[in-house]
Amino acid sequence: MKLKTLMGDHPVTQTFKRNTSLFDFADVKAPATAFKRVVRDLEFDVAELAVVTFLLAKAHGKPLKLLPAVVMARFQHPFLVYNAEQGVVAPKDLKRVGLRSYSVTTSAWIRGILADDFGVELDRIKWVTFEEPHVAEFRDPPNVERAPAGKEMLAMLQAGELDAAIVGAIPNDERFKPVIADPEGAAKAWRKKHGAIQINHMVAVKKDVKNADEVYRLLLESRKAAGNPEMNPFGIEENRRNLEAAIDCVYRQRMIPRRFTVEELFQ
Repeated sequence: MKLKTLMGDHPVTQTFKRNTSLFDFADVKAPATAFKRVVRDLEFDVAELAVVTFLLAKAHGKPLKLLPAVVMARFQHPFLVYNAEQGVVAPKDLKRVGLRSYSVTTSAWIRGILADDFGVELDRIKWVTFEEPHVAEFRDPPNVERAPAGKEMLAMLQAGELDAAIVGAIPNDERFKPVIADPEGAAKAWRKKHGAIQINHMVAVKKDVKNADEVYRLLLESRKAAGNPEMNPFGIEENRRNLEAAIDCVYRQRMIPRRFTVEELFQ
């Protein structure tokens, strides 16, 4: 039986995705659009999955475990943007912020950055969402509201209905500027402070998958073929600090009931 697999097109997965003898790859161009199917329907044996979605799924007893393979990571500092036509917006000015969903990984990292590095009180911000959480059991905090039906986030930002928005990709529009000044320098400072990178997506498998070790071996080969990129660390020890930072970020926002140990994530 082939393993039903959700996997995006990344440099470290190109070789992996050529193996159609072991894997039945879902025809999904953007894996994030299928994360609900991963954690709600348990549709996939092997799946690329956002790290925060995985942590929430674990907190709610979903039968998934991680493989220590980072397929996507980036520093999130540039992805909080404001409309410069409405005037300059700094972190302390934020009152209404748009975001795809409260539990999206990029959003969780950015909230952590705002709280830790800029002293922003997250509970005082109204978070305006456009989608429900991937994990059905997760409940948004009371300061989250759903945008009116038919509204688009960047259109609301342009109209002045939002102070800022957390975006998945930096808009190709000069009106939209990063709220965090010098995001590249801020990212370097964050990395030095925490000794970690900000993980977006890793690989999860169902706990009953018998050949998870073989899946990981093939992922390792694929990463090697891509030149072992620094921002795609593989291995438990190589990711220990990265995962500790992610767990701490999510726990401090009261999204999970306790700090998981790194080892628990792979069991």
